[in-house]
Amino acid sequence: MAMGERLQRLVDGARRDALIIYLAAGDKRVPWHAKFLAVATAAYVLSPIDLIPDFIPVLGLLDELIIIPLAYWMIKQMLDEDVMEDLRIRASARIEPLPKSVAGLIIVIALWIVIAAAIWFWVVAAHD
Repeated sequence: MAMGERLQRLVDGARRDALIIYLAAGDKRVPWHAKFLAVATAAYVLSPIDLIPDFIPVLGLLDELIIIPLAYWMIKQMLDEDVMEDLRIRASARIEPLPKSVAGLIIVIALWIVIAAAIWFWVVAAHD
């Protein structure tokens, strides 16, 4: 299998997993701790701002190819198999693309501000 085909399969799998995570965030059968992780992951994925911007070839997808499968695996561990199977079926039946999230944008911007402020205070404290 060619490298491009493997990368495309990884991206397609990450998209499927992201949709399952997105659906889990709104499912009443999902416990709060799994729902929290799902909402945080969905907010990051749906946000137009990433740790590594998507316009950078290959590297732009790298953060999603790490975060999404990791979050999917963690959420899968927290759910009953019948709930996961239902989420998989619902995800495979869904055609429209994931919406962009304003809330996700706000969360990621706030996170970047907190990180930038922490780094700034650390640098300032190091010079005092």
